[in-house]
Amino acid sequence: MKERPSFPAQLNRTSARPKAQGALAGKTVSHGIGLDSSAVRMNMVARLSKQGVTDARIVAALQEIERHRFVDSALVNQAYEDTSLPIGLGQTISKPSVVARMAELLCHGVSGKLGRVLEIGTGCGYQAAVLSRLADEVYSIERLRGLHEKARENLRHLRLANLHLLFGDGMLGYAKGAPYAAIIAAAGGEAVPQAWIDQLAVGGRLVAPVVKGVGRGAQQALLVLEKTEQGVRQSVLESVHFVPLKSGVA
Repeated sequence: MKERPSFPAQLNRTSARPKAQGALAGKTVSHGIGLDSSAVRMNMVARLSKQGVTDARIVAALQEIERHRFVDSALVNQAYEDTSLPIGLGQTISKPSVVARMAELLCHGVSGKLGRVLEIGTGCGYQAAVLSRLADEVYSIERLRGLHEKARENLRHLRLANLHLLFGDGMLGYAKGAPYAAIIAAAGGEAVPQAWIDQLAVGGRLVAPVVKGVGRGAQQALLVLEKTEQGVRQSVLESVHFVPLKSGVA
């Protein structure tokens, strides 16, 4: 049986960690001081339910995970609005409706919990926390060290034994944890990397934004890829907007 890394796992270890730089320097994590987060969060979930989020597992996860803990203190009052917010280093936390939509696509046709899930792009850790409530095991990989460390701090209070944070190149996936029942990406490229398809289990499902079109007409759309014994089936859904998918670490 394959040995699994313990939480928090890390790829490309170095002997020293760089100090926070640029957009992450001096930022503090809000813990909802002065915010009645429970009532506001329930209102957010109620709005999403009216918009079509019906999966009870996802509703429960969104009710439980406190989004305000994953945004900077200056933005805490916007934490439960259906909007993306900056989290530093040119990255964003996705809209709650987008997190819910992608989670529903992953869970479609699956009774009970998902098996092992790979998340490409940990960001601030919010979606990873939601996924931890929907899956038996989650591996989440982030290429920006500043965000990897920030996510670790944001998630510490939850003590999620089934969530493993990895620092490394997400385009390579994480072969040591494969095969995955589901793969989800929070960044969009022109095509799904072959490594992700190789690491997806037969019968598994991948949800990711992809770039369609060229030049000024190019835009991102949500892609659902299903792996079968005969190959892969792909469905392109609605337009979305995510940060670009990049290789390497920084």
